[in-house]
Amino acid sequence: MLNHIIDLELLSFSDLQEIIRLAEKIMKNPQKYAEACKGKIMGTLFYEPSTRTQMSFQSAMLRLGGTVVGFDNPMNSSVAKGESLKDTVKVVSGYTDIIAMRHPLEGSAKGASLYSDVPVINAGDGGHLHPTQTLTDVVTLQIEKGRLNHLTIGLCGDLKNGRTVHSLIKTMSHFEGNRFILISTKELGIPQYIKDIMDEQGCEYFEVPTLQEVMSDLDVLYMTRIQRERFGSEEEYQAQKGIYVLDSQKLALGKKSLKVLHPLPRVDEITVDVDDDPRCVYFQQTVYGMYARMALILLTLEGAKYSYAKGKTIIDERGCTNPKCITNHESYMPKEFRKKGDYLVCEYCDTHKSMRNS
Repeated sequence: MLNHIIDLELLSFSDLQEIIRLAEKIMKNPQKYAEACKGKIMGTLFYEPSTRTQMSFQSAMLRLGGTVVGFDNPMNSSVAKGESLKDTVKVVSGYTDIIAMRHPLEGSAKGASLYSDVPVINAGDGGHLHPTQTLTDVVTLQIEKGRLNHLTIGLCGDLKNGRTVHSLIKTMSHFEGNRFILISTKELGIPQYIKDIMDEQGCEYFEVPTLQEVMSDLDVLYMTRIQRERFGSEEEYQAQKGIYVLDSQKLALGKKSLKVLHPLPRVDEITVDVDDDPRCVYFQQTVYGMYARMALILLTLEGAKYSYAKGKTIIDERGCTNPKCITNHESYMPKEFRKKGDYLVCEYCDTHKSMRNS
């Protein structure tokens, strides 16, 4: 069975720790791993624009001695001719040893994994998850804070559509004593399924409307941009744009030990005058991300046996209620759900729907 990396939450604690430890080892002695993937090929399928994630994956594979093929614009591929995700993935997996894929539809990485003959790494699926960014974040926190537990983590901005936020909360909720302060407007609040995860893990969390009122409490501040591409109209985007901005006045309220992270790209949510503050580590974060991906690629290609726990699923042909779910665009994919209380949860995008209405 292939070890696809779709959601970090599916990895055991020991698996995650192994990846973090290897990332630190590679960072300290990169030359030792310079030919670790010699003769191996990575396919990068980027259906959405990307700078950091795509180049980080490419740099990671090249620094391990491997090579890279793929596309960063689907209009330059057979996708423009109407090729299905299944067919693209099936073909590319015949050419490569591992695939990293970014796609605008939620659950797409899970869907791709059903048809790939090589491991698939989720490089971001719509507003759903971004596990390798989360791996970047936890490596950054381990190095910069020295621990992954007993942290007060503030997450600010678009918490509704921010896949990096969703992935980070899902992972960090498993570490003892972490609590979350969710800073957003009501319109951009965290989805219910993420609240359910925090509740299940017994994590304390608070929702607040302003950054200033909580700055002094934070060990970590995770800033995010308001994502224009996730809004239905320009008017909706403009109504939310610019509400949350970290500047020197707000940063002055924070602890000396505070660390400010950001998945980037930045638009206007962090002013450039704070870039040189040693508490702001978002540029170093991108470098840590390359080492994190090097570790993940290396372990996956070595055939590491990750401890996935797969529950029983059921088929509901009426499908997912999320219009952005991959199953509503690639109709051949099995419409799988898992039961959770009175709800059915989509196996691809985690959208909940009532069993009474299904």
